[in-house]
Amino acid sequence: MPRTVSRGVVALPLCCALLLTVSACGGNDSQSVGAAAVPAAASPSVSASFEQQKLAKTRFVANAGLAAGAAYQWIVKPYRAGKFTKGADGRTFALVKAGLAGAFTYNRLKAAVHNAQGDPLLAKAVAPLSAGIDSLKDLGTKLRKGDAGAGDVNSFESVINSVKDAGKSAGAEVVDKVPTASQLTGGS
Repeated sequence: MPRTVSRGVVALPLCCALLLTVSACGGNDSQSVGAAAVPAAASPSVSASFEQQKLAKTRFVANAGLAAGAAYQWIVKPYRAGKFTKGADGRTFALVKAGLAGAFTYNRLKAAVHNAQGDPLLAKAVAPLSAGIDSLKDLGTKLRKGDAGAGDVNSFESVINSVKDAGKSAGAEVVDKVPTASQLTGGS
């Protein structure tokens, strides 16, 4: 018997057995989602709360680092190099990348603020920055169209530095991390 056929003969009964086992599991206090049962409510433990807080800082640092890296790499640095001025070599491509980076940065900053809610000290440090982050919402589009000026780029840099300072004051130091092109465009 060829190897691929023998694997299929073994895999099919195993998959069926798994599906039957999963669909047979369940109880009165669970909600069925497809073939798998999901408990209606799980009681959090002290260690789970500690892990959530630890992961909150880690996720905050990761998201804020990606936001800072994208803003610096594709907005601040090209702006200072004169890539956004009319007639500059590669201006259109630089503006498109800056627009994508602006939208990405806004998204990651919002995620970082959400992550900060899992840690009381970090949440307190980041809370005053929400208005500044919200002010960046349309800046990606402005950059992509070429309508952004020095004040807009400076506001990006200022908000990023404020988030980094807030993280540092709460014990979650943020380091710039330049995202990959697939991360920037919305891929995984």
